[in-house]
Amino acid sequence: MGKGRWANPWLRHIAIAVTYGIAVVLFRELSVSYWMILAGLRLSVFLLTPYRYWPALMVGESGYFVWLSYECASVWGTTWAIANVAPPALFLAPVIFGVREHWQPVKKNVINIGAVLTCALMVSLVSMLRDLLMVRLMVLPAGYELHVGETAARYFIGSYLGILTVTPLVLAAYQVTVHGGWRQLYAKMAASRLVYESTCLGLPVLAFLLWVGASAPAHSETRQMVQVAMFLPVVWLALRHGWQGATVGGTVASCAVKALMPALYDHTTIQSEILVAFAISTMLLAGARIATLDRRAEQERADVRSAFALAQRNVYLGEMQMRMASQTLEQVRETVQVGFSMVLGRLRHLQPALDDRGYQRHALVAQEQLHRLADSLYPTTMRERGLPTVLREGAMARLLDEAGVAYSCDVRGSLSPLSHAVRMTIYRIVSDVIADACSRRDVSDIRVRIHGKEKDGRRGALISVHLRTDPVSISLVHWDDLLAYIARTTSGLGLRSIQDRAGIFEGSVKTRTSPEGRCISVFLLDPIAGGG
Repeated sequence: MGKGRWANPWLRHIAIAVTYGIAVVLFRELSVSYWMILAGLRLSVFLLTPYRYWPALMVGESGYFVWLSYECASVWGTTWAIANVAPPALFLAPVIFGVREHWQPVKKNVINIGAVLTCALMVSLVSMLRDLLMVRLMVLPAGYELHVGETAARYFIGSYLGILTVTPLVLAAYQVTVHGGWRQLYAKMAASRLVYESTCLGLPVLAFLLWVGASAPAHSETRQMVQVAMFLPVVWLALRHGWQGATVGGTVASCAVKALMPALYDHTTIQSEILVAFAISTMLLAGARIATLDRRAEQERADVRSAFALAQRNVYLGEMQMRMASQTLEQVRETVQVGFSMVLGRLRHLQPALDDRGYQRHALVAQEQLHRLADSLYPTTMRERGLPTVLREGAMARLLDEAGVAYSCDVRGSLSPLSHAVRMTIYRIVSDVIADACSRRDVSDIRVRIHGKEKDGRRGALISVHLRTDPVSISLVHWDDLLAYIARTTSGLGLRSIQDRAGIFEGSVKTRTSPEGRCISVFLLDPIAGGG
């Protein structure tokens, strides 16, 4: 039933007119000539409301001014009363329409602070001219001298400061609710650092300044200094949270300056309001720039994360292709073995006295080479026995032992929680470090240590490869056979390959030298959303 009634366009226009008219009355009662928060309400509503509801808004605002003309016609004159019937929105609507069409101050969830401030200045100027016209049409008391310059300044700064007090805060709230709606506003406010810092830090500072100012005499230097100091929280919040911080601080600061006003037309308060208005405007612009830079930095971080994720997925896909190639080679090895057995069987049938030991030896060598090649492409025992076993007892460990290089591997902490791509990268890095060390022919003892660690709540691994040099042991190593195998099974790019592999997983490479040799340390981080 409620939705059916609200679907009636006439009912919607009447409800908007009545609601806005009541808000105009309330805000007008709280406004003074140099703190016209009604101007802030008016600009906020006309910036966010669709054009089709503007006539209803003007009707709602005109209700208050019709009543005001009726009540004050006997005091200010009939001419003023007739002219006052036309609400200020009638003069300001063309200005706001032009700004909305050309500069789009509110576009989806993006607020153009520069356009909002430009619109505020234009609206304040038009409001000042309209108010001066109303004053000229008034029947002024005898002997009253009108100071046009002072009055114009008071009307302009009042309208502008009123807009700065209300409009940015309304736009900030609109930006928060445009995505999740009003239902999520409380949750977002509870989790907002801006709300927390404004409540726990900004408000106590302003309350202290307000207490100091209220305790001082009306026209003392202390009160003047306190009124000027009201803009300091605005600067702090703007630097911390962009234009939204300047909005919250500016609203509270302007209210505090108004609360310290000793008289209705106090020149010192007006000067303080001018300074606060200047500070709010400057911090809104600076905060908008800061927010733009923050969005750009966040976009760059998102692009970097996407690039990392893409590279990590490519690593995973490459390892899967290597695994398929390794399985294919294993199948070829088994086929070679079966085919050779069939051939030998036929030869024994034709020549029973045939000595086939040489053939069998060549076949075993070929099968062993195929097995090592398959194992270098992808360790066949990785999934069955795990990475620590492969590093301790795999093909590389056996080859080093056969060549005469002392080798050991110590794994501390569990590596199973790491993604498959990281575990394979650990294996590749260890292989590349060993290959680079052996290519220099200056290593006799290799000690590998792997620690499972966490950093900032993310899993990772620290790889330390200690390379020791013993001239006596180096002379006993079979370098030719070892290097021939290493050249076929590793990238051969040395430290560059290690750095590239570590960089893909947001890691780093460090090299330390000592009298006994050198140590290469590599740290890797598990992807946030692993590809394997």
